[in-house]
Amino acid sequence: MAPRRPYWKGYLKLSLVTCPVAMSPATSESEKVRFHTLNKETGNRVVSRYVDSVTGKPVKDENEAKGYERGENDYVLLTDEDLESVELETVRTIDIEKFVPRDSIEWIYLETPHYLVPNEKIGNEAFAVIRDAMKTEDVLGISRVVIGRRERAIVLEPRGDGIVAWTLRFGDEVRPEGEYFETIQKKADPKIVAAITKMIKPRIVKWSPDMVRDPIQENLLKLIASKKKSLKPSKGPKAKSDEGDKPSNVINIMDALKKSVAADWKARKGP
Repeated sequence: MAPRRPYWKGYLKLSLVTCPVAMSPATSESEKVRFHTLNKETGNRVVSRYVDSVTGKPVKDENEAKGYERGENDYVLLTDEDLESVELETVRTIDIEKFVPRDSIEWIYLETPHYLVPNEKIGNEAFAVIRDAMKTEDVLGISRVVIGRRERAIVLEPRGDGIVAWTLRFGDEVRPEGEYFETIQKKADPKIVAAITKMIKPRIVKWSPDMVRDPIQENLLKLIASKKKSLKPSKGPKAKSDEGDKPSNVINIMDALKKSVAADWKARKGP
């Protein structure tokens, strides 16, 4: 599968070392089975649209605006120009502020992975220097970047020839595990643990992406395939009357060519 066009382009910066980079999501859900909502009576697609909550009339695209609610049915309207005026430098620059040991970030803070790569050949060397320096020190870079008009903290992890940029969850988004785990038994019976360990060892295998197959997705695809077979072939648009003569025209042309070849052969043989 060919890489998709990056959705973010900017610069990776460490002190005076800067290089142009591009960032793309490392995961995708585009292969998932998706459904359209249809009108069961007509078989036509149902479309959604924005309507005015008071008048009930559709709202044109150019009349849509962002609004911050300050009271009941009372909003502060913000234009695109207003939103652009508060954009930060991190809209286009990933400036690495600090570094942390690789194993110091708890997994629960990691949110969405992205692939970060040089965007131009001229930036390859600077990119490789930053990547290899982090590998040498076994550290992760901490920075910030604006994604979808929101500044996000990110962690930069050197991986292979590239860098994986993980967006991080904000601190107030993570619930302390102690609140959930505090009533769990602290220690298990060592004899039972030993018995369970014997059951685990034969089941240890090498990781494979097949372990995270989606059987529901597979069953849906089979169901759709079987439904396709049971449907009658759709009738295409009726051919125009002049198009219906094409096959006979082709035959006539072939006959004419044969006659021409035969005539040419006789002419060469002579009387």
